[in-house]
Amino acid sequence: MIPLEFKEVSASEMLEKARDFRKQCERRRTVRGFSPRRVPRELVEELILTACTAPSGANKQPWKFVLVDDPHIKREIRTAAEKEEKESYEHRMPQSWLEDLAELGTDWHKEFLEIAPYLIVVFKERYRVENGVQKKNYYAEESVGIACGFLIAAIHNAGLVALTHTPSPMNFLQSILQRPPNEVPFLLIPVGYPAENAVVPDIHRKPLSDVLVLAR
Repeated sequence: MIPLEFKEVSASEMLEKARDFRKQCERRRTVRGFSPRRVPRELVEELILTACTAPSGANKQPWKFVLVDDPHIKREIRTAAEKEEKESYEHRMPQSWLEDLAELGTDWHKEFLEIAPYLIVVFKERYRVENGVQKKNYYAEESVGIACGFLIAAIHNAGLVALTHTPSPMNFLQSILQRPPNEVPFLLIPVGYPAENAVVPDIHRKPLSDVLVLAR
């Protein structure tokens, strides 16, 4: 154990910091229109390091972040993703789901997978292998989900945009990226600058009264 690094601030300063951060996060939007403009790899690596500060079950940090910028690999990922997405949109999704997605203007075409300068493919380690011995990871699903939340916030904070993409099924990512059997695809995140003509759906987030419940 080591001493905790903690600097206490006044209640008013805490509230101000909380409000500023909330207002910044309110400006974050999921973007599907990307610019091909290059992004320094060092910047993306810093964003991934931020994701790695997330808490995890027994501190096992059961995540891997595969960074893709090779145009040939991005093309292969797009082709495989669109194949699954087309099947989902045309045969797997119930009508109610399609109606909900229609409001967001999405379909099975995923050109952003080639246009965005980087794809971050997040993998969940179902277990880890140490010296040839299989070891258990704890709360891997929850841990990787929290890390992805940190990553999305870090991307926005840095001045870039992102999209959380979950083609189903995603096992083609394991094959294309040659990941070991203990790693399972969790999330695909295109990262970059928005296109000059980028638009987003006119959505509204739920008010506090709809999401906060005070226990009595």
